[in-house]
Amino acid sequence: MARKSFLFTSESVSEGHPDKICDRISDEVVDAFYREGAAEGLDPWLIRAACETMATTNRVIIAGESRGPKGVTVQQIQELTRAAIKDIGYEQEGFHWANCNIEVLLHSQSADIAAGVDAKQPTNQEEGAGDQGIMFGYACSDTPELMPAPIFYAHRILSDLARDRKARKGDAAMLGPDSKSQVTVRYENGKAVGAEQIVVSHQHIVENLTSKQVRDIVEPYVRRALPDGWIGKDTIWHINPTGKFYIGGPDGDCGLTGRKIIVDTYGGAAPHGGGAFSGKDPTKVDRSAAYAARYLAKNVVSAGLADRCTIQLSYAIGVARPLSIYVDTHGTGKVEEAAIEKALGNVMDLTPRGIRSTLDLNKPIYARTAAYGHFGRSVDNEGGFSWEKTDLAPAIAKAVA
Repeated sequence: MARKSFLFTSESVSEGHPDKICDRISDEVVDAFYREGAAEGLDPWLIRAACETMATTNRVIIAGESRGPKGVTVQQIQELTRAAIKDIGYEQEGFHWANCNIEVLLHSQSADIAAGVDAKQPTNQEEGAGDQGIMFGYACSDTPELMPAPIFYAHRILSDLARDRKARKGDAAMLGPDSKSQVTVRYENGKAVGAEQIVVSHQHIVENLTSKQVRDIVEPYVRRALPDGWIGKDTIWHINPTGKFYIGGPDGDCGLTGRKIIVDTYGGAAPHGGGAFSGKDPTKVDRSAAYAARYLAKNVVSAGLADRCTIQLSYAIGVARPLSIYVDTHGTGKVEEAAIEKALGNVMDLTPRGIRSTLDLNKPIYARTAAYGHFGRSVDNEGGFSWEKTDLAPAIAKAVA
């Protein structure tokens, strides 16, 4: 039987965290291939990008495989990398957008991988998955966004701080780009009811700021981010607990693409298949099938079929159809899980091409996902975060009726 009363903790990191800088750059490269492909009239179904980034003191290395428009040049990638670093806010001696060394080592996609992934013509054989693996999606009724409360509020704290820092609004202008948050949520009778402990470590660009001064800046943002009544006299705060945090970003800690996969998803409240998202075009089911699994789980909960839902999908490289669909409603389901599993396979085409078509993923929508979570976000006007829609709920409810 699932526990009803407990503490659970999740962390978030800001867009200025070294690993998140690398995620942003990798996703900027993916977006560039889709933008340039559209400009050149290239079929978006044929674009491929797998981009990894490393960042350290005044140096960025970008490597990976690609196939697509000729307009994505080394110079263009260097320029978009500098623009991303500038937007994040790095102008410190050890990491500056204008003078960091950027090395680009992209090469053509393996012909062997392409042969297994591309749709076969003229037989019209289905496009295969870009790799084997397992992907998970999750949704719960903790928040209106159907996200676990600890990770959702940890993200909100940092995204609100980043917004005002970049706008040079008030005392937030004294903060730097690099930060981390952590929220320990108290659950009673299965419901998230309060914050037990709060951790925020935030870089500051005014060197002599004390931990108390940083707390004076940060605390109002934390209080606004969390629901009313969640912070009480017994809530424990840890703001810059080690003291000074002046040197931040890649100058203080090397960054790599794909090292914050739990931050990107559900904060540890649900399983993770192990594959990172950033830097991958949607033929890579690590990304697209995880988005599909979230879409399905959110629609199951939105349909009122469960208060919590975990979905696993599995794939083999070059094989179009998922090998398995697994549903766990954690004892909160209103119908049998096997019925939901059967319904999901009927209401959505879960082949790589079907996922890309249903969620409209062949677009430059990925850089915006690189910080503050891939899930629990609002669908935007350009089609970003399409996997957060709940338009499939009626079809799922009908299919299990």
